[in-house]
Parts: sequence; C-alpha cells; structure tokens
Amino acid sequence: MTRPGRPDATRHGRDRRARVLAPPPGARRIEGTRPTTAVVGGGIAGLAAATALAERGVAVTLYEREPFLGGRAGGWPTRLADGTPATMSRGFHAFFRQYYNLRGLLRRTDPGLERLTGLPDYPLWHSDGLRDGFRHVPRTPPWSALGFAALSPSFRLRDLRRMSLPAALPLFDVRVPDVYARLDGVSAHDFLDAVGFPPGARHLAFEVFSRSFFADPRRLSAAEMVLMFHIYFLGSAEGLLFDVPGAPFPAALWEPLAGYLRRHGARIRTGTAVEHIAPAGDGGHEVATTAEETRHDTVVLALDAPGLRRLVAGSGRLGDGPWRERVAALRDAPPFLVSRLWLDRPVAPDRPAFLGTGGYAGLDNVSVLERYEDEAARWAARTGGSVVELHAYARHPRDSRETEQKALIGELHRVYPETAGAGIVDARHLWRSDCPLFPVGGYAGRPTVRTPDPALVVAGDLVRTGLPVALMERAATSGFLAANALLERWGVRGQTLWTVPGRGRGVLLRSLARPAAGAGRG
Repeated sequence: MTRPGRPDATRHGRDRRARVLAPPPGARRIEGTRPTTAVVGGGIAGLAAATALAERGVAVTLYEREPFLGGRAGGWPTRLADGTPATMSRGFHAFFRQYYNLRGLLRRTDPGLERLTGLPDYPLWHSDGLRDGFRHVPRTPPWSALGFAALSPSFRLRDLRRMSLPAALPLFDVRVPDVYARLDGVSAHDFLDAVGFPPGARHLAFEVFSRSFFADPRRLSAAEMVLMFHIYFLGSAEGLLFDVPGAPFPAALWEPLAGYLRRHGARIRTGTAVEHIAPAGDGGHEVATTAEETRHDTVVLALDAPGLRRLVAGSGRLGDGPWRERVAALRDAPPFLVSRLWLDRPVAPDRPAFLGTGGYAGLDNVSVLERYEDEAARWAARTGGSVVELHAYARHPRDSRETEQKALIGELHRVYPETAGAGIVDARHLWRSDCPLFPVGGYAGRPTVRTPDPALVVAGDLVRTGLPVALMERAATSGFLAANALLERWGVRGQTLWTVPGRGRGVLLRSLARPAAGAGRG
C-alpha cells in the first residue's frame, strides 16, 4: 500500500496572525560554569525543556522511567506471532498545523518536517449514517466555522432555527485566559445543551474535541472544549487537517531528537525512575533514583498527573503546602483502550487512514496504519493484510477489559464490514488511565510552570499556561516555558514561542458576543 501524497501544507509557515511570545532579553548561551538541570520525564514536555536548556549550554540530565522516550507519544518494540518485529505505541496522534511549538521542536532534526505525512481529510461517521469531514471547509476565520455549518449535512435549516444564538456567542469571542473565568464552571455537555446544537453536529464535531481529552463531556470543563473550538476554527487559519509521522514514533521523532540532545551534551537516562527529590542547603536539589543520588542546580518536573502526584507525595520537602495540595488534587481522565489488530486480509481500498466515529458503542476512531506508516505498510505488502487500530475513550474503571476488547472489535465489523471475515494474525490491547482530567471548576487549582521554589518548575499538558494551547502543543509549550523560566535566572535568552491569536478574529462576531458574555458572568 502506498502512502498518500504529501501536501505542501506540511511545509508552510505559520498563520500570518499567529501570536509571537518573545522571551526576556539575555545572553545567547551560558558563559563560564555550566549550571545543571534534572529534567524528570522524557515525554514531549520534558524533551522540549531539555532541548531549550541544552542548546544554551546547560548541563542537562534527562530521567525517564520507561525504556523509551516520547511519553504518551512514545513507542516500544514487540514481536508478532508470525515472527515479525514491530513497534507498538499508545495509538494514533494527530500533529495539527497549529502546533507551532511542537513542530518547532521536531524541526531540530527534521527542518522540512519531511518525516510527517499530511492526511487529506478528517472524516467523521455516525452510526445513524451521517457522514461529515473537514476537507472542503474554508480555513480562514470566521468562514471556517460558518462554512462548516453551511457545508455539513449535520446542520439543517430547521436545526439552526432551534439553536440559541446568545448561548453560542461565547464561541466567537474566546479570550485566553478569560474563557476560563466565563466557562470553567460549566460542563461541556451542559454548554452544548444550552446552545441546542443539532445532535449530529454535536456528536460529530464538538464532542470530538471533548473526547480528545479522553473525558466524558459531562465531566469536562466547557472552557477547554470552547478553547479547542477557538484553536481550530476561529483563532487560526490552519484548519482541522493534520499530519502524522510516516514511521513509528521512535524512528520518526524521538531517536533523532535523542541524538540531537546528546550532541548538545545532555545525558539521557531511560529506564531510570526518580523516586525522591529534596531541596539542598545551597539552593539546588538532590535527585534520587534507585541507583544513585545526584545534586542538580534546578529541576524540571515533566511528568504525567499520576507520576507528579506520586513523586511530590514522596518528596515531603518539595514546594510549600498549598502547592503540594494543588498537585495532590490533580485527577486522571477515565481509562481508555487502544486495540491494534494485524489482519490477514486488507480493509477496503477506499477506507481512510483515520476515521472519527460516533454512536458506535464506545468506538471513537479507526486508523488503517498502512495508509501512512512505513512499518505497517511493509507488513501489509508482504502478507496481503491490514494493520488496524481502534480507540475507545472514557471507559468505566470497572468495565471488563476482555468484554470491552471484544465489543470494540465487533464495532469495527459494523464500521468496516469486510473485516468481519478477516482473521486476526496478532493483536495488542493497551489500557491506560494517566491522562489529566480538566474537570468543571478545576482550572484555578491546576499547577503553573513556576512553583514556590524558583529552582523548581513544572511542565506538561496538565499545566495552566494562560495561552491558547492544548494537548501535545500544551506539553511542548509548557516545556519551553519551563526552560525559559530557568534560563531567565541565569540571564540567558530563552525560546521564542508562537500560538494562535489569544482572542477570536471576527470583529463583528466578537462585538455581538460581548453582551452575551456579560450576561453570562452576571
């Protein structure tokens, strides 16, 4: 199976209205004795922090508990039942073109982003037969949102008449971080109820955003969902199309970046968990693993929510009481399931590389890996089969895993009936519950990059940045912000950052939305 052609969009620059965030002025790099930094966590946030620090002459040691880098976008080797070596991961990730800082990190080793492949559409199917997508939607706000409503079969004239325009207007005047003051106390589910979106549009468009956080819309802050709407529809002209790595994550992304870090003097300690951190008398920190204890001048905590809670709970002198309470209060999103199947026959040739689904009893999307990933394409070409991946988000913690896995495969047969007769050569099922939950009313309690200890900073997608970023881009952005906070201490200029604009771009729509915003606060 050949990979799709590579659109020019993967090479293009930023939206002309993208917002630039310049760091404080300073020296180009460290002069004299090199300060040391421990970066705890080798996911996207930790890699971004380590990169910015190492480039500027800081002596970085990166600690990662797993034997691989990339965190939730990492991958590891496995061997299939037919003897084929393969790479397994936690599943599909979309690299949207609004992810300016993440893409900037990847450009360190891939200046033209040649290792990313653009997919031609973001198709959406509902079990009632409704089909939708974003390929033909205009990219320039506000025509992007209006064009989607006009072109989408999920919006009909009678549905539009039933919608509440005053309730919908906050979508058109998103201001960050003000959106949290306005909407963090409302669930995504209740917000959509108040607007009265037609069910089809609700399931196929807006709940796609809420489930991107692996959360039930009833438990997710409406502010996070509305921020996603802003990032993809009304804050950016990049659109909703995206790129994916053309090879497994380690080969395409993280192994080259690890080599880049080592060339800049960083030490990478995979398979090494940090168990305890204690402030030292000279302002630094003692970082203890199972094997050794090492002093570092500064520390970046770039962990997922469970890892951050666990490390802070076990490091009794870290931070102050209120900060420790905020960390302890972090919650995880419900479990999610990734099922990857190696089938003995191909799916139909017209099946897209990625498909978002709704109404399929837990199935949230389907990927056909040989459409874009070289390792899967080689296996499919050699065997005549297909490599299919299924995602199910927000599962109940007490659900039977075996039952859920079988049910997910059954839903695949409903979506792609030709797979019902396929034999499964091998399968991998992953259950995880380590993504952060952004609950109703939770924004104010989330940790920020800076902590009460100026030598200790935090990074990750759980961090409150006050910027219009989310998911992998929030991880990368917070990692650079953490590095910048430390570099500022040493008088060194940090990483320049970019985001989509911090407010809606349609002047008329913003002016209409202001009275509704005031009424909402009242």
